[in-house]
Amino acid sequence: MAALRIGLTGGIGSGKSTVAALLVARGLHLVDADAIARELTQPGGAAIAPIAAAFGAQLIDVQGALDREAMRTLAFADGGAKARLESILHPLIADLTRARAAAAGDAAVVFDVPLLAESRQWRARVGRIVVVDCSEDTQAARVALRPGWTEAAARRVIAQQAPRARRRAIADAVIHNDGISPAALESEVQSLLALWLPAAAATGDAPERT
Repeated sequence: MAALRIGLTGGIGSGKSTVAALLVARGLHLVDADAIARELTQPGGAAIAPIAAAFGAQLIDVQGALDREAMRTLAFADGGAKARLESILHPLIADLTRARAAAAGDAAVVFDVPLLAESRQWRARVGRIVVVDCSEDTQAARVALRPGWTEAAARRVIAQQAPRARRRAIADAVIHNDGISPAALESEVQSLLALWLPAAAATGDAPERT
């Protein structure tokens, strides 16, 4: 039987990364699309040269990385800028996610993909999709606690992401992470794995990897 492949998604501030960590603690191999995107846009990253060519050197900071704040400001002002950036990043991210999933061997894999609902490719690449969901007010309040963020900035990002209903429509399971305790969230994750990956959920231990 092929190893289980789970696509994990949720809006900014939904708690998706917390759920990813809980899945990893139970033995799943994490392939984090956001982390890969950051890697590609660090100094020397494969996306830096094409980004500079597409947007100009002013989008690259003094260390040679993508200036994320400048890029965020440009994307808010110019809707086409976001699409141009994604046309550079998405093929590179896709190549690395495939390679890192293959490196997991027979281990179950969770793909942490913020834009999973916006992409047509993922339904065919995963066996199950989990959506972490909460109200937009909760999202904005959580993000506003992050350094350098305001609630208004968080709401602008939320408005650019797929609507909650669209994410829930593609889900095989929805984790409602709104007004629940960390212990309750952990219990939801455990129950989900009991259905999809009984051996790992029964013990809470990592399955043996090749």
